[in-house]
Amino acid sequence: MPAEHFDWSLRDKFLNREEELDQLQRWWDGSGRDLITLHGRRRVGKSWLFRAFAHGKPATILVGEAGAHGPQLRQFAGRLESRLGLRPEISTVPELFRILYRLGTREKTLAVIDEFPYLLPAGRRERQEILTAIQAVIEEERDSSKTKFILCGSQISTMEKLTTEESPLHGRLQRLFVAPLGPDECVPFIEAEGPRDWVERYSVGGGMPLYLDELGRGGPLRALLEENVLHRLGSLFEEPPFVLQQELQRPAVYFSLLEEMASGPRALGDLATALGTSSTSLTEYLRTLREMRIIERELPITSRPNASGYRYRLTDGFFRFWFRFVRPFAAELEAGLRPADLWRTEVAPALPEHIAPAFETLCRRWVRGSLGDRASRVGSWWGPALNELRTSGERTTEEIDVVGLGRGRISVVGECKWTARPISVSLLGEIERFKLPALVQSGAKVAKGGPLIVLFSRGGFTDGLKAVAADREDLRLVELADLVPGDRRAGRGAGVP
Repeated sequence: MPAEHFDWSLRDKFLNREEELDQLQRWWDGSGRDLITLHGRRRVGKSWLFRAFAHGKPATILVGEAGAHGPQLRQFAGRLESRLGLRPEISTVPELFRILYRLGTREKTLAVIDEFPYLLPAGRRERQEILTAIQAVIEEERDSSKTKFILCGSQISTMEKLTTEESPLHGRLQRLFVAPLGPDECVPFIEAEGPRDWVERYSVGGGMPLYLDELGRGGPLRALLEENVLHRLGSLFEEPPFVLQQELQRPAVYFSLLEEMASGPRALGDLATALGTSSTSLTEYLRTLREMRIIERELPITSRPNASGYRYRLTDGFFRFWFRFVRPFAAELEAGLRPADLWRTEVAPALPEHIAPAFETLCRRWVRGSLGDRASRVGSWWGPALNELRTSGERTTEEIDVVGLGRGRISVVGECKWTARPISVSLLGEIERFKLPALVQSGAKVAKGGPLIVLFSRGGFTDGLKAVAADREDLRLVELADLVPGDRRAGRGAGVP
């Protein structure tokens, strides 16, 4: 029986993800028999992506759910009855694969299993047995079938383990990770009044399509946050707990860790002290959050990869906002605290601190795009202040927001200021007297001729600093408008990918 072509009514509202669609199309057009594993964080837009790809193709889409496998497999059998002309008997997941392969006996067809981890047993031994049986079906059926499989899932660690050497499916899968949207990809979702408004919306949307769709347009950002995030009945008021509880056991520990990181990067020892536990007891929790791409660990850019001294940073802008401004006050909001009052007393005074990391990300992105001929690696640096200043107690540590390395030497240093006040000459003096010398003291080498100093500012620059920059080739001033990508007015009528 001819396959039905999948028709997705929302295809015209799907935005971006052109690279991912191109990769899927090359896979579809090619002669390879490997299955695709499509995975990424919940809410990142995986389901919209594979539906956009399946649109117009002969395709069968099945969605796994948490719960017993038997009822789900019987439901899948009912879905496949119209394709087969009879209701198949499907008692195991490997049998499901066999039937889907046989749908492609005569013509190319696409089979998508969404939330595939829900169809696997919880126990490691049982899971290996099921995957081994699936592997046997693949070997038996794929060369005589034109079915192409996409296995999709939000449980990132489970999906990534499918491709490891220990997995029975190793060597039979192509990996496609769906990351949060980058700044350029966010343009269609953000309808801003100007560069500052754009950065503020980007900082709370965090590159996640659903959150950007709720907060990127439709009114002033404050009103959207008060209605959708700070209000106890808001659409995103309970979003992070919902996402985390879908994936994690003992979520309370994870919540405490994320709340600690919401105000800025934290060293492992600091996290352990804050939670009143040992560092070793937290390593597994932190590893899980890293696998979920909610946090990352970072070293100063000049450190060796195996160095100690990692800091852990909450990378998702929306999660940072929620764990800083909603979780600590959730009980009060549920008891009647007005969102407008929380905004005035807690959110507004600290919002610049929340936005600063997103602003720094845009600054480092600018360096990669504009100064890539100088700096092949771009990151940040932190470390001890100059020895004599630490001895006197004048300064203890230093941090540089942007450091670019070319051939392993410091070629660019930059500072990012998300304040309304214009940057003055004093910041340049601080870099040259304290920050750059401390970086060199740490063992870093400076490029011949010295680094280019780049200053990034929301509030502009004083006339005095502009005069200095006009006379110096090694100093560049970058305005906020230069950092915002694309047309800031784009996004009217856009949908969620």
